[in-house]
Amino acid sequence: MNKLFDFNHPFFKPLWIRILVTGACLVWGLVEFMTGAPLWGAVFCGLGVIAAYGLFVTFDPDQIDQAQNEDRSDA
Repeated sequence: MNKLFDFNHPFFKPLWIRILVTGACLVWGLVEFMTGAPLWGAVFCGLGVIAAYGLFVTFDPDQIDQAQNEDRSDA
């Protein structure tokens, strides 16, 4: 079964991209809270927490390297 978010995609390997994605979600959530939209604030802050967990806690760059090496050997 496919996951909704693939945090082990090669796009997320650089640290600055992981920080940018997580920070953008959290900052936008705070903006929504400050402008009086608590539903959207909760949605974006929730996405930021999910992104932080997936991109910093469970992220495994070695798994990305292994998948890329397997793709090259299959070709």
